[in-house]
Amino acid sequence: MATIDPRATPQFRDAQAAMFDNLASVPLSIFSYNLDPTDVVSVPTGVFPAEELWAPEVQLNYALAGVDRDPTSKPMGYLFSRHGTQWFLASDTLTSRNTWRGPWDFGPVTTIKTKSGVVLAHPGDAALAKRIGDELDSDVKAVSAVWDQPWSREVAVLVPSSTDELKAFVGPEFAVDSIAAVAVADRVDNAGHTAIGQRVVLNPDNADKMPEASLKVVLRHEMTHIAARGYTVDGTPMWMLEGFANYVGYRDSGISMDVGAADVAELERDGTVPTDLPANGDFAASGDKINLAYDEAWTLTSFIADTFGQHALVTLYLRVAGGDPKADLGQQLHDVLGVDKAGLVAGWQDYLRRKF
Repeated sequence: MATIDPRATPQFRDAQAAMFDNLASVPLSIFSYNLDPTDVVSVPTGVFPAEELWAPEVQLNYALAGVDRDPTSKPMGYLFSRHGTQWFLASDTLTSRNTWRGPWDFGPVTTIKTKSGVVLAHPGDAALAKRIGDELDSDVKAVSAVWDQPWSREVAVLVPSSTDELKAFVGPEFAVDSIAAVAVADRVDNAGHTAIGQRVVLNPDNADKMPEASLKVVLRHEMTHIAARGYTVDGTPMWMLEGFANYVGYRDSGISMDVGAADVAELERDGTVPTDLPANGDFAASGDKINLAYDEAWTLTSFIADTFGQHALVTLYLRVAGGDPKADLGQQLHDVLGVDKAGLVAGWQDYLRRKF
């Protein structure tokens, strides 16, 4: 704490002290900072009492041991202050830069390590963290049983304890109250089929209420996104992206399709079948519409796997999700499955009639 400005607010000093205490239980292989003295933002005079203030670009580099093969970088909006010949850290909120917050900024961290990854949570969510830890190895194995492309087979799961912490991890674009979990990444290299800073982030308010089978589906779904991230380009059709993850999630879960895709089953029994592939916009809707989109995507990818084989489903994912988003889908379907889009939809409709 000798490098913290004595004139810093008590809240900042206390937060810094708590952060370093909390870091002691986090399995880190790298924790360092990069500073760029050529990229400096101006700070209004008088914002902090000092002879000189300095706000260069600062990046935190960190890696979780046993999960991150390369460190990820996060922005830190640090303000440095000079008194005489000594420089101090004065604040992380007084510049125009944002400061990223990690689990260690939100309280004591409990860590569960497994062969296939790590769970970071807080003492209040210890029971949920244990449930996740008990699942982790088998869920990674289940994903790898379908996804036969190279991936790390190591996953970090974060269990935030508040809405603010959840937003810090997933960003403001997610409706955090409605999600059970989300897979995030800091950087993706599609050419090298790798991604950096991947995390599965759970919403404990929703996940804690789930029975074991449902939690298993959610974890496997999000782990599938992590496994396939390096092979997935922006603009991938959502039915392929989410349908494939749901296929892996529900596979061998013990949840039947008429239960897991109840909305689709009800429509089919009422004589209403999908007439087109689920649209991207449906996955950004709310309420019943988004639920139906996910259910339809799952039944569609299940139809592909059951009819053409699981390997064909993976091949189609690689072709559609890993190729040019502007490519002709009909040609991609024909090349992999031997059917055009109309044939795919017709076969899917017949599949639903037989299933429900």
